[in-house]
Amino acid sequence: MASPDDLKFQEFEEATDLLSSNPGASTLSLSSPSAAASSGEVKVDLSDDEENQQEGSELLGGEKQTGGFWTFEYYQSFFNVDTLQVLDRIKGSVMPLPGRNFVKHHIRSNPDLYGPFWICATLVFSVAISGNLYTFLSNMGNTNYHYRPEFHRVSIAAVVVFLYAWLVPLGVWGFLTWRQSVERQISGYTFLETVCVYGYSLFLYIPTSILCTIPYYWLQWLLIIIAMVISGSVLVLTFWPAVRDDTKLTAFATMAVIVSLHALLAVGCMLYFFQTATDKGSSHSGQQITPASNHTALTVGKHQ
Repeated sequence: MASPDDLKFQEFEEATDLLSSNPGASTLSLSSPSAAASSGEVKVDLSDDEENQQEGSELLGGEKQTGGFWTFEYYQSFFNVDTLQVLDRIKGSVMPLPGRNFVKHHIRSNPDLYGPFWICATLVFSVAISGNLYTFLSNMGNTNYHYRPEFHRVSIAAVVVFLYAWLVPLGVWGFLTWRQSVERQISGYTFLETVCVYGYSLFLYIPTSILCTIPYYWLQWLLIIIAMVISGSVLVLTFWPAVRDDTKLTAFATMAVIVSLHALLAVGCMLYFFQTATDKGSSHSGQQITPASNHTALTVGKHQ
């Protein structure tokens, strides 16, 4: 058995030799509890660990940085969303709830341009195609009507929809930034968030434009009014908290302009793509009937 003297701590000469050969090595000095309590300090040399942490934080910070606006990585961050996020934002734009801000609950965590871009592109083609289809269906029983696809409607719809989805948010964002104080600008909406709200608010116009191919005048306007109320509610519930602290006249005037421009887009598309199309069809029919009637009159004159 080992004697009690063998179990005592002993100093080794190897440790002394190592310290003498490398005097700059990091050491950990721990004093006794009584000495630590009297001095109140415990000195720990962690210079190497601090340098490693700084290097690690620099590497992590470098990964989050994106390039300039001329690089592909800069724009790639605006489309970094998955399908579930897009569907959740579409659901929020179709079913607005009072007291539930669309930006804070759906957009602020990761604003994107993927959903707004494809919603606008889909709306352009749905409005143009539905307008041509409505013209065909409304003149189906007319033997004097000859269907001619009007491809220029795609260009007109693209200009109207994309200008609305970019210029109107730019104006709203600029006005809110100008009216808000410096403190409120920190928690206010960014331009990307404003564009995102307007883009997703247009989603309901896509199924509405498809249903407007049904040739019933009262049904078309009923669908348009329902779409304007639901999609306009998203804009009202989103931007009202940003303007309610302003004067009453400014707040209500701002909301009136936002709702009016949103309704003007729906009514303008309805009148041009679905009502003017019928007028053009009837005008073409009249032009085709006129030569036939003249030919009949000439034939009767010759027999006489």
